[in-house]
Amino acid sequence: MQLDFPYHFDGRDRTSETSETDHIRDLIEQILFTNPGERVNRPDFGAGIYQLLFAPLSVEQVATTEFAIRGALQQYLGQRIEVQEVTAQPQDAAIYIKISYRILRSGALNSASFRLGDAA
Repeated sequence: MQLDFPYHFDGRDRTSETSETDHIRDLIEQILFTNPGERVNRPDFGAGIYQLLFAPLSVEQVATTEFAIRGALQQYLGQRIEVQEVTAQPQDAAIYIKISYRILRSGALNSASFRLGDAA
């Protein structure tokens, strides 16, 4: 078992644990929503996608977003997952991100979806 994110206690007042599948999804979320420079001892950690909310939307920007996410995931989780597909779709004031990946240890295929920004 792995520690659950965000850190909290379970009903037994112990550190909450989660499965490997959920833990990897939690790690992906941390990478996506951490800006480089936010972590003191890991200044390059994170995908930096918050800056994309204020960038002009274009086909090129979407491709850049997908490339940056794929690169960050490969850099920090390459020993645990194989990224199959990353899609980023802007809609109104939000960006919807879907990541499909295979867990190397078990071979299981999974996907995770995230929303960045406000959904009107």
